[in-house]
Amino acid sequence: MNHVITPALASPLGADGRRLTIAQQAAQIEAGAATSAARVDACLARIADPQGEGKRVFIKVWDQQARQVAAAQDSLLSAGYRASPLAGVPVSIKDLLDIKGEVTRAASIALDDAPAARCDAPVVQRLKAAGAVLVGRTNMTQFAFSVVGLNAHFGTPGNPWDRTRIPGGSSSGAAVSVADDMATAAIGSDTVGSIRVPAALCGIVGFKPTQRTVPLGGTIPLSTTLDSIGPMAHTVADCAEVYAVIAGETTQPLDLGVKGLRLAIPREVVLDDLDAEVARVFESACSAISAAGADLSTESFPALAAVHALNGNGVIQPAEALSWHRDLLRRRGQDYDPRIKARIETGLRIQASDYIAMLERRQQLIEAFDEATKHYDALIMPTVAIVAPTFDECANAEDAIRTRLLRNAAPFNFLDRCAISLPIHRPGDAPVGLMLVGRRGGDWALLKVAHAIESLFPSLASRAEARRSR
Repeated sequence: MNHVITPALASPLGADGRRLTIAQQAAQIEAGAATSAARVDACLARIADPQGEGKRVFIKVWDQQARQVAAAQDSLLSAGYRASPLAGVPVSIKDLLDIKGEVTRAASIALDDAPAARCDAPVVQRLKAAGAVLVGRTNMTQFAFSVVGLNAHFGTPGNPWDRTRIPGGSSSGAAVSVADDMATAAIGSDTVGSIRVPAALCGIVGFKPTQRTVPLGGTIPLSTTLDSIGPMAHTVADCAEVYAVIAGETTQPLDLGVKGLRLAIPREVVLDDLDAEVARVFESACSAISAAGADLSTESFPALAAVHALNGNGVIQPAEALSWHRDLLRRRGQDYDPRIKARIETGLRIQASDYIAMLERRQQLIEAFDEATKHYDALIMPTVAIVAPTFDECANAEDAIRTRLLRNAAPFNFLDRCAISLPIHRPGDAPVGLMLVGRRGGDWALLKVAHAIESLFPSLASRAEARRSR
């Protein structure tokens, strides 16, 4: 059955032009001012638009199933049953999470003959139980091994700000699905920045939780030590709603003021060689945060300097990736993207003793960094040192660009910190992300800080309208 889509029922914006949060959309649906069915149909229409990026954003679309679930949620809501704030909300899923009865490919043709998943990944189970409407599997960098976002087999979606530019990765399709209103929220993964980097480049919010607060079962791993699963959405509040569901936790109030927050900007590396636009926007953001009453200082953290110098991710990530890929490389190596294959095969040169020593050194640096930062509510820095590069630039220098994209984000996977990227650019300008880094296990505390700081910047609704007018 096809639903009639009207602006009042399908728009993600309120009457005042501001973007509605998940909680506000749920309230509209409960009040009969909107329907899940109409909003899901609107998302599916954007995915199917031949002039849009849907064919590159999604590897598979569950249009019939999504419509059925949306209609069922509308019926339940009309009868007074609401599983969670996510009931009836369109959500996209990165193509490395298992869906019962489907082959999980991680956007690679090398897995096209793999057996279908016997059950849903725990994250997917929790989303379904919460009443979320899963609209499809999003494209990604093959096997999640790059923050650039390129995929030679399934294509690469263009950046919503400028389609000649990359979206970032590896959660490329996830970021664009949200930015282009093909889904209200998305599930991504982050090993060295794969949620935060595309969120920053596409102008949305991306949250990397402390590792293992969200279960990793039923996913194709890149690095079991460094991987995290987390949400992407237009606002911190929306990320918090999704995080509560996938972490199996109760949503906490985000009420917190900026005044009195203790925030530190690391001296080490994170401000080096910034694009002029990134530097300008970051400086402006810091001024606004200070003016709002936060105690913002620049501090030195030797443990962070040691992490940058060590490049421990460059040992742990390929060693663990090779462990998972070894047999598949022998059987289907010719079907790998050559750049991805080369990165995985770096693991062949890593000795077991070096890998074990790096894990031990990681624990030492985690403890040292925990001690050094214990008096701060969050660390603050640009998420990415550059604005989104063009596809042509990446074709000529992908490895160099990849290094610049992940530089600020990657250390906090090594240090097992929760971190979030917020858009801080002016509407219509190149997207720039502000990264806040919280304490290990302090995920809700970080979300509260991020929500407070988010309120200081132009509305996300304005950014959405600016994108549509380009």
